[in-house]
Amino acid sequence: MHIALREVHDSDLPVFFRQMNDPESLRMAAFTPPDPADWDAFTTHWHTIRTSRDVVRTILGDGDVIGSTAVYGDPGEREVTYWVDRAYWGKGAATAALRALLSEVTDRPLYARAAADNTGSLRVLEKCGFEMSAHARGFAPARGEVIDEVVLHLAG
Repeated sequence: MHIALREVHDSDLPVFFRQMNDPESLRMAAFTPPDPADWDAFTTHWHTIRTSRDVVRTILGDGDVIGSTAVYGDPGEREVTYWVDRAYWGKGAATAALRALLSEVTDRPLYARAAADNTGSLRVLEKCGFEMSAHARGFAPARGEVIDEVVLHLAG
C-alpha cells in the first residue's frame, strides 16, 4: 500500500468522524474527546487545529482517506498524534504515515503518549525512533477510568 500525506480537506472530516466513532478504536486510543459523537464539538476542534500553527495532515492509503496525523503544541513540548482506520491496523500504515510526518516536521524533541496497553501504537512509535521516557496515569474518557499511559520522546 502506498501511504502519502496531504493537507486536510473539508471532505475528510466526515471520514475522520466515522473513524473516531468506531468502538474498538476508541477503546484502544483511550484518550479521546469526552463525547466523540458530538459533531459540533468535533468540527469546532478541527476548525481550531486547522487554523493553528500545528502541522495536521490527512493520511492517504492508495489514494483513500485512512486517517490523520499531526504535530501540535509549543516548541520544546510538541507532541505527535495519529489516527488510522481500524481496517488498516497491522499493515504498516501508521508507521509509514508517522515516518512521513517526521520527515516533514524536523523540530526536536517531540513527544508522544499512548495507553500502556496499546501495544500497536507503542510499536509504531518505537519503530519511528521514539523511546520511553516516563510512565503516567490519566483519565481515559473512552474507557471511563484512570489508566496507565506511556510517555515517549524523540530526541534530535
